[in-house]
Amino acid sequence: MKTLFLRRWHAGLAPVVLLPLAVTVSTGMAYRLLRDWGGLGRDQAHVLMVLHEGEWLNRWFGSSGETVYVLLNGLGPLWMLVSGGAMALNRLRRGGG
Repeated sequence: MKTLFLRRWHAGLAPVVLLPLAVTVSTGMAYRLLRDWGGLGRDQAHVLMVLHEGEWLNRWFGSSGETVYVLLNGLGPLWMLVSGGAMALNRLRRGGG
């Protein structure tokens, strides 16, 4: 029963966690590569940091939008790691390889 609960929540939250994480990873990499290898200045690449840090959410959620984005963007992958790890351990204990 517990494994079914974890599996459902893990599968249900995966798409929700994926998009913000993909935005954060891709904009962070693009920012660093464009600054270092592309010759862009801080001001030219600032739009990538606005996306990367969730600053664009401040328009709808006020000054806490960025903080909530960063918090959820950190908690999402942690949940996926913990729930996925728990399911993997459960499978190993049952002998399911």
